[in-house]
Amino acid sequence: MLETFIVTVRERMEAGRGLSGIWRMFKVWGPAWLVMMADVDAASVITAAESGALYGTKLIWFLLVLAVPLYVIQEVAGRVGAVTQKGLGELIRENYSKQTAILASVPMALVDIISYVVEYTGAAIGFQIFGIPPLVSVPLIFVAHVLLVYKRKYAEAEKPLLVFSIFFALAWAVSAFLTARNGIQVTPFYFSVSPNFVFLLAANVGAVIMPFMLFYQASATAEKGITARELKEVRFETLVGAFVSELLMAAIAVAAIGVRTEALTFAAPKALSQGLSAVGGISAPYIFGAGLIAASFIALIVISLGSCWGVTEAMGWGRKNWFKVYLAESLPALVVPIITLNLVNLALNLMVLQIVVLLGPAIILGLIASNQKLMGTHALGGFNKTIYWIFLALIFGTGILSLVYSL
Repeated sequence: MLETFIVTVRERMEAGRGLSGIWRMFKVWGPAWLVMMADVDAASVITAAESGALYGTKLIWFLLVLAVPLYVIQEVAGRVGAVTQKGLGELIRENYSKQTAILASVPMALVDIISYVVEYTGAAIGFQIFGIPPLVSVPLIFVAHVLLVYKRKYAEAEKPLLVFSIFFALAWAVSAFLTARNGIQVTPFYFSVSPNFVFLLAANVGAVIMPFMLFYQASATAEKGITARELKEVRFETLVGAFVSELLMAAIAVAAIGVRTEALTFAAPKALSQGLSAVGGISAPYIFGAGLIAASFIALIVISLGSCWGVTEAMGWGRKNWFKVYLAESLPALVVPIITLNLVNLALNLMVLQIVVLLGPAIILGLIASNQKLMGTHALGGFNKTIYWIFLALIFGTGILSLVYSL
């Protein structure tokens, strides 16, 4: 992967691209980066925080390794969107059947209803750290989401999210610094066969690649008009986003080192604040809360677009009708955070469930990417094809293993 990164950077600097190459990069930048930032959503934050609180730095090596399968699989999603100029749901419907497309997208949409609950709740917890109750924050988040994306072209909605993502990344970097500045014990490598450890491994795998990510990157790439001519830029963006995403997960784990386990219930923001203050200082809860709000909001938008695009494409309704599906999915989810904020177990189990739901769309994505009639010279083949299927098998195997351990 390091060699790929170096070669890609060199390609950007050479071949007489100059300012035109930089402009092309900025023009393309968006879908891959945002899907990677949305990967660090509220559920992922909880998963990483639990990992840090329970095992310190012992799981960080695993988080960083996960950047590799994240890049490999999401690169294929971006490639398919750029080459075919179509979303994954549309491609499945056209090349297999409408029923197959529905079977691939609807389970994702049903799981994403739970994801909405987690994202709204995560943002509500973040706001409550600042003293704003869920009865106010949850409707506020919903309205802000609607105002940002409703009846806007994708490129217009993307721009403020790109700016927002910078502050989001800085929040987690600062959170890690506040905890680490007093010194932490670093364990380069650790492994255990205990059920709790294996379950957290699987939860982190579920946090790294989720079904909506495949649908979002393919559709957003097509929606933005990115073509096969920009594939090198798409790959570079995906590569950078994958490593930054996992570095942020590691930063969240570091930020939670030393926090009492009972403080990480996330059901009591006051206890969470006290736990974070104890390890990071008086400002730590507010930085963590800001990061949680940003993570939830970015993820809410990306998940809703990916999920609803997938469903509308599968049904043949067209991506423009996504908002109706979003209302049907999200309105019930608005109620839960107002009633309860206890979501740690829900979030962790959601991450493991994502692995199972991911399998169908990921298999079909691999088959579509390998189809030379659709992909031409950009068809997935050789070493890249082998690596894709190996990583997909490992991801699914991890999910099955965690289910066995949890029984």
